[in-house]
Amino acid sequence: MVRTVVVHDEELMRSALVQLLRSEGTLEVSSMSPGAGPPDQDALPTDVCVMDGDCLWGPGQAHDEPFRSRCGDRLVVLTTAKRPGILRRAFDGGALGLVDKNAPAHRLITAVHTVAKGQRFLDQTLTVALLEGAEMPLTTRELSVLSLASQGAPMAEIAARLHLSRGTVRNYMATAIRKVGARNRVDAIRILQSAGWT
Repeated sequence: MVRTVVVHDEELMRSALVQLLRSEGTLEVSSMSPGAGPPDQDALPTDVCVMDGDCLWGPGQAHDEPFRSRCGDRLVVLTTAKRPGILRRAFDGGALGLVDKNAPAHRLITAVHTVAKGQRFLDQTLTVALLEGAEMPLTTRELSVLSLASQGAPMAEIAARLHLSRGTVRNYMATAIRKVGARNRVDAIRILQSAGWT
């Protein structure tokens, strides 16, 4: 039996994924939400974690990481080709499996078995998106400026938090807007969020 834990922030989707994986017969499946507390110390270690890509943030990190102590790097991330930022973060963070949310159910089951053996599984529909995800259009500083702006920080606060002058922040903002082909700051933030970069 391959011990598997499903990590998803939506109860209905978490339950559906658990039922799908249990239907296979050779998987022992449990679930948890991303913000759950530490796992039960008496629980058996997990062979594979299946996680929704929208639960990831930062370079391969999650909202909270109790699942990492149970399954290490044997992580299968569910995402779509429309979110190259999430794909890139999952890949760079060490996820062994990347499965398209639009793939047939058997692809997820195959991914879990492949990753349980310590092998990489990349859904073929995500290959091009992963390569596109390697081409993050913004520098780290431009992304930081837009990330703070997306949280509602005014120009003066962004400058203070990043130890920059207001003029430099305006320049980073203008460059970022131009690079992503946006009309303004709000449009640039929307573009980055829809691609999964923030």
